[in-house]
Order: sequence, then C-alpha cells, then structure tokens
Amino acid sequence: MRLAEMEIQNADGTQNWHALFTRHQHEKSVALALSNKSHKVYLPLYRSVRRWQDRDKQLLFPLFPCYVFIRAGMDRQLQILTTPGVIHIVGWGGKPAIVPQTQMDAVSQIIESGLFVETHPYLQCGDRVRVKTGPLMGLEGILTRKKGVARLVISMEMLGRAAAVEIDVLNVERVGPIPALNFSPRISPSA
Repeated sequence: MRLAEMEIQNADGTQNWHALFTRHQHEKSVALALSNKSHKVYLPLYRSVRRWQDRDKQLLFPLFPCYVFIRAGMDRQLQILTTPGVIHIVGWGGKPAIVPQTQMDAVSQIIESGLFVETHPYLQCGDRVRVKTGPLMGLEGILTRKKGVARLVISMEMLGRAAAVEIDVLNVERVGPIPALNFSPRISPSA
C-alpha cells in the first residue's frame, strides 16, 4: 500500500469523508457532477414547505447549505476543484480535513429517520444527551428548545454547522456535564 492510500483510509480500510465548500445554491449540481465523475458524494437534504400566495409547495433543501460531502477522491483534487460550483476543499494546513464517520452516520440517521429535520444554528454549549429509545436510539447531540418543542442538535463541528430533529425529552439521558459558568466576580475598591 502506498503512502497516499494510507492517508485516505481509516484503520478498518474504509475511505474517509471530506467536505467541499460550494457556491450558494449549487450543492445539487455539484453533487450530480461529481457523481457523474464516479465520486461517492453525499448531500443530505430536508423537506420544507414554502408558501406562495396561491399554493404551498414542498421543496428539498441542503441540510448544510454550501457543503457537499465526498468520500475519498483526494488523489483527484484537480478533477474535484474544476467541477463547476466547487469553491474549495475544506481543510487545515493545506491538507483536506477529514469528517469523522460518527458525524456522517449521525446526519444519515436523522435524515433517514423520517422525523422532522431542519437546519439549526451551530451550538458549542448545552447539555450533551443520548437518545435512549426510538429510531434515533444511541444518537448523541445537544438538547435545545424551540417554541416549546425539544430538539436534538447534531453538530458537524468541522463545518461549524448543525441540524436539529424534534425529540421527546423523556427519551434522552445526559451524557456530558453541564458546562461550567465562568463567573469572574468584580472587586471594587472600597473608599
């Protein structure tokens, strides 16, 4: 096995996922073009109802706007980067960043669950919870509330993006500590 092959494979022999940053509203065309070039791509989509004056219509939108995921293919970076709509490969220090398989599995699981899914602001603090029962059993994320409904937020930390799915709070358990509040009392000089 050559060194380049070792860099794009996990210990179990599977290939790594990477993220591509795309032009706004070009995610579907990028995914299709790369798929036609024999790349394995993943574009998680969610349904949303949009209302016009005369009708309602269900549309599919990217869960992570401006991002498409690609499995391996880093040996063909020029082919990827010359695809219309691709701006760059997400990375650090000049090397493509690897999206953890656990995060890809979590996104796939919430998309395939059939539950209501939507984009969600990225969160760094909050209670980290694990789902105990149901179609999302074992999934971990951050618990939030929106309009009185509990939601499990799944974060793509590398992208600074997140997605949320409605969840029953009775079906989750805390797995991480509540973040400590950082209080720094002010001491005022006494006269």
